[in-house]
Amino acid sequence: QVQLVESGGGLVQAGGSLRLSCAASGRTFSAYTMGWFRQAPGKEREFVAGINWSGSGTYYADSVKGRYTISRDNAKRTVLLEMNSLKPEDTAEYYCAAKRLDGVSVDPNSYDYWGQGTQVTVSS
Repeated sequence: QVQLVESGGGLVQAGGSLRLSCAASGRTFSAYTMGWFRQAPGKEREFVAGINWSGSGTYYADSVKGRYTISRDNAKRTVLLEMNSLKPEDTAEYYCAAKRLDGVSVDPNSYDYWGQGTQVTVSS
């Protein structure tokens, strides 16, 4: 089992940057695939980025590719999402998630644990 807590959200201007953090507690963080998702009001939860157990495999939604970077530090039980060149359409509640099986999935139903979310708002 793992508990996840996101932090780092806030209000930024278009073109700015934010770093989101997800702190994990519980057991065997290194055994979980980690992902970031986001959800805007009235929209479906969508995949943003994912990283496998070793950190060697990373995957990004086309909408954020080249602007976002996901990384993990298993010793610190932390996964990060570096967001650059932010756009108003990036505005959403951002969630980190963990799945027990290796391999990044874009399907939120594949993930077993979720954080409470952190709000990111990008002004135009």
